[in-house]
Amino acid sequence: VHGRRAIAARHGRDGRGGGRGLVHFHGARALTLVAVLLLAACDGGTPRVPDHTQEAGPFPAADRPVAKISSPRWSTEEDRDRLNEAGEVMTKAGIKPGMTVADIGAGEGYYTIRAANRVGKTGRVLAEDIVAEVRDTLALRVSRERLENVSVRLGAPADPRLPDASFDRVLMVHMYHEIAQPYEFLWRMRPSLKRDGLVIVVDANRLTQNHGTPPALLKCEFAAVGYTQVARYDMPSAGGYLAAFRAEGPRPEPAAIKPCRMT
Repeated sequence: VHGRRAIAARHGRDGRGGGRGLVHFHGARALTLVAVLLLAACDGGTPRVPDHTQEAGPFPAADRPVAKISSPRWSTEEDRDRLNEAGEVMTKAGIKPGMTVADIGAGEGYYTIRAANRVGKTGRVLAEDIVAEVRDTLALRVSRERLENVSVRLGAPADPRLPDASFDRVLMVHMYHEIAQPYEFLWRMRPSLKRDGLVIVVDANRLTQNHGTPPALLKCEFAAVGYTQVARYDMPSAGGYLAAFRAEGPRPEPAAIKPCRMT
């Protein structure tokens, strides 16, 4: 099970999470039911993730402020659907049936639910959040809606802990500006992409301390870790822009990464 923001970098939707849909249970039977639902929505057994116990650093620090944690909700899912927010993002991202998608900073699951419908029964969605409470709420929602093609996991602020060579698309919607160690995060995320996999970032065109990321800064930070920007679109329905990145060439050594400077 995985995650959204924590410590100075909670990976979240910058207030763009979906409806929380909390369910209240009572008594011992309720606790048992909650446990069953969580197990159904979360991956069981030993996680198929890389062993990151050995230090790979040092990584450079980001030369920019990190946005503070904000509310996981900015509008209702119905209002967002009226603007076709998720539909536009997934169409421009090229998300199709049968694909495997990671939703990083899944929050309350607005994109998780819609990506699950888009990829269908032959596809797979891994939803992550770094806050255990948010992860658990999402796991309950996934179980309640019987989304058998969705897994939920807990991640770490500087490491999404994704399995290698597994994803056609990695979604990062309104959360990049809250990552305190972007170079380490992007470095550790690179191996999870399939050969033609893309990282899709949706963010607002404003300073990071104001819950956005200037497009030039985003492009520079990704390039520092060996990603090439392959597309960028204005996305008013999603509150900003969409940028797509592909990992190219060898992954740089952490000490060789040159941080971008804000101007």
